[in-house]
Amino acid sequence: MNVVGIDIGGTFTDLVGYVDGAIVTSKTSTVPADPTKGIATSLELAGCRTDRLDEILHGSTIAINTVLEHKGARTALLTTRGFRDVYAIGRSNRIEAFNLFFKRPKPLVPRNLTFEVPERILASGEVLQPLDEQAVEDILPQLDAEGVEAVAVCFLHSYANPAHERRVGEILRKARPDLFVTLSHEILREYREYERTSTTALNAFVGPRVEGYLKRLEHHLRDGAFGGKIHIMRSNGGVMSIKVAQEQPVSMMESGPVAGMIGAGRLARLLGLKRCVGFDMGGTTAKSSLITDGAPAIESGYVIGDRASGQPMQLPVVNIVEVGAGGGSIAWVDKAGGLHVGPQSVGADPGPACYGRGGQNPVVTDADLILGRINPQRFLNGGMPLDRAAAERAMQFKVAGPLRLDVVQAALGVARIADASMSLSVRAVSINKGVDPRDTAMIAFGGAGPLHAVSIAREIHIPTVIIPKLPGTFSALGMLMASWRQDFVQTLIGRVGALPASEIEKVFAELSAAGREQLERDGIDDKAADFRFFADLRYVGQEHAISIPVESVEMLSGDTSEIRRRFDREHAQRYSQSAPDESLEVVSLRLVLTAARSDDAADEWLSRPWVAEGEAEVGTRDVVFDDPSKPLKTSIYWRPALAAGTRLRGPAVIEEPNSTILIHPDDEVEVTEAGHLVITLAKHA
Repeated sequence: MNVVGIDIGGTFTDLVGYVDGAIVTSKTSTVPADPTKGIATSLELAGCRTDRLDEILHGSTIAINTVLEHKGARTALLTTRGFRDVYAIGRSNRIEAFNLFFKRPKPLVPRNLTFEVPERILASGEVLQPLDEQAVEDILPQLDAEGVEAVAVCFLHSYANPAHERRVGEILRKARPDLFVTLSHEILREYREYERTSTTALNAFVGPRVEGYLKRLEHHLRDGAFGGKIHIMRSNGGVMSIKVAQEQPVSMMESGPVAGMIGAGRLARLLGLKRCVGFDMGGTTAKSSLITDGAPAIESGYVIGDRASGQPMQLPVVNIVEVGAGGGSIAWVDKAGGLHVGPQSVGADPGPACYGRGGQNPVVTDADLILGRINPQRFLNGGMPLDRAAAERAMQFKVAGPLRLDVVQAALGVARIADASMSLSVRAVSINKGVDPRDTAMIAFGGAGPLHAVSIAREIHIPTVIIPKLPGTFSALGMLMASWRQDFVQTLIGRVGALPASEIEKVFAELSAAGREQLERDGIDDKAADFRFFADLRYVGQEHAISIPVESVEMLSGDTSEIRRRFDREHAQRYSQSAPDESLEVVSLRLVLTAARSDDAADEWLSRPWVAEGEAEVGTRDVVFDDPSKPLKTSIYWRPALAAGTRLRGPAVIEEPNSTILIHPDDEVEVTEAGHLVITLAKHA
């Protein structure tokens, strides 16, 4: 089976494929105006003919960037009469209690485009007030007058009974087929009115732009004689059909970064690591995720953007903490003379000053080049020579001059600030979760990750850093390991042991029916699917719940000892305490439906014995580590030529086609049998 994974980031488009029994790769600049051009170039560079491919897996930042840049569609919101301001009010908590300038999330839908519809359904699912269809008809001219492109419909308690939402959807889609209509129950059938409204609005807001992009992508591939399947990476670590992605683009918010964490999890399992941190540094951002027993954590509550002022999304998402620091993050000096790095990025166009495309802002990549950490003649395997003089000019004008430093001092300051910023994301998934980083390892990837990983690991006392094979395109590789996945949820509230078995069976049956319908839509054999049920449980009186695996109805309505044991154990692991004598409450029931890949070529390749080629050491050069006035003479190695079992001691720079690994003084490196690099950090007093 010939399959490729293509990851479009803010700066580069990466490709990893398994074609005719061999791994192929490519890395090229993203084309923001038309990302399909970057895809076409990556396929060409990798020598992949679309007519010979069976499957293309794709991840993109287009959905999340649409939200962060506020470049989505003009969106209207239809809600139950009397609840017009739920979306704007949000929650009453103040996340940043001591921030005098704290602001609540700004709704993606303005109040003048939020319309009330007379209707009311109770939490039980009973109809209290019938839907006023004429009121919906009367709203249509207003949508036309306001130039609305997308509509989100979120009625009170529609998770319990979506009949009114379905009817409104029929009216809107018939009257205005050009509108992108999102009904909340089609995205999630779960309580929490504010988060459900926000998730529905997010889907509508990004819908037209993402749908248009995915349609262009499909047409481009089909015009190239591609006849296989197109799957899109989901935020929950699985993949979905391109048709589902067009309907539910909110599900692909973190589609690119998640794939890398899936790959990191497989590598962690291969190396026998119980707990590690996946660290991905690209051109625009740096991402971290805690991986336990080979799997990254998945959470249902997620925020797009800043934790305090971002947009809530109530869908299962691999727990990734992201900071605006990457290879393309701009270094700048404020009016008080303070040096900052990011969150603004130069992106792919014009890119860093050293790209020679007219960029005038110094970025982290420029700093790394000035410090001697990057070989200007080997960037992107020699396909993009870098201009050191241009990097120095930009650094001098924007940073060194204003701060009265020399260029090397300024560059080292930029690198250190970037490292400190990125270490915050690693802290957030380790220390902030009660995990001692000294008991973990870091798996670092992304084009710039291996260059900064050791500094970040030393900052928070992680003793071991692992650089996998193909780190520069590792997220694309992770896509080749992702299973098809669809999550279904239905709110059902009641005491464990007191809920009637018939009610639980009814919800399980509804979830199973929805799952089988989705399998049929995507052309997946029912026999290849894995149905796994979960119950969201909490102690009575708590606000948030934990998902616990459930194998039978009896576990919730009969002998509940096993489900209680599981919940108490998970609660103790997460929060270091449990309350076995407290009553348990069911909040929602879930179905996680997966279908494993028909091939395991990418997994097998991770453990395949490494075969070295060429000459390992290619010379020396001066590299700045800690003292800008005293660069160290550093050995330069070519990674493809390092044989399994090779041991090195820093200072060293290990170069490879799409990334560079920086080894600090006295740190030790070993090449595993499969070709992964294990870096053991030296202990400094």
